[in-house]
Amino acid sequence: MSATPRARWPYVFISAFLGTAIEKYDFLLYGTVSALVFNKIFPNLDPLADTIAALGTYAAGYFARGAGALIWGHFGDHIGRKTLLLTTLLLMGVASTLVGCLPTYAAIGIWAPVFLTTLRVLQGFAIGGEQSGAIMLGVESVPANKCGLYGSWSNSGSYGGALLSTGARHHYYRSMNSCPGDGVCRSSSARCWW
Repeated sequence: MSATPRARWPYVFISAFLGTAIEKYDFLLYGTVSALVFNKIFPNLDPLADTIAALGTYAAGYFARGAGALIWGHFGDHIGRKTLLLTTLLLMGVASTLVGCLPTYAAIGIWAPVFLTTLRVLQGFAIGGEQSGAIMLGVESVPANKCGLYGSWSNSGSYGGALLSTGARHHYYRSMNSCPGDGVCRSSSARCWW
């Protein structure tokens, strides 16, 4: 015998919160460090063009979010939201892992920025479907008078992911005893104020 919809509520909302938080963490962590780390992908550019190219790959992910919401939403109506939510989480995880394993420009040439941009588009596509699907799953799992409250859990996960990515970046730079951007290594008594 399956669980009643009322008994499923906590699992649906915790899953919506955590799924969105994890995806936003991956997506936003890339944005916070892209201009600093990805000069190995675009090495032959001047610093300004390098930063613009790195942030352009971040923008490509944002542009793909709308298409992801439309396409995943359509198939979520026909196949089922739970299946597609798991698929979007898997797609985001695989794309994020591959971004971390991406060879540099020196190793594979022009394919490094091509692969990076492709993976960012896949991440944006996945997060567009995950967030809209999580909201719909939450709203469909409760009585009509609770839709707003429980539909907001997925959006709250976005803020949780933003806090996690900022905290991870902060912890990393504090452990390295330096702040990014200026190339100056500081002692452990120095403070990074972000």
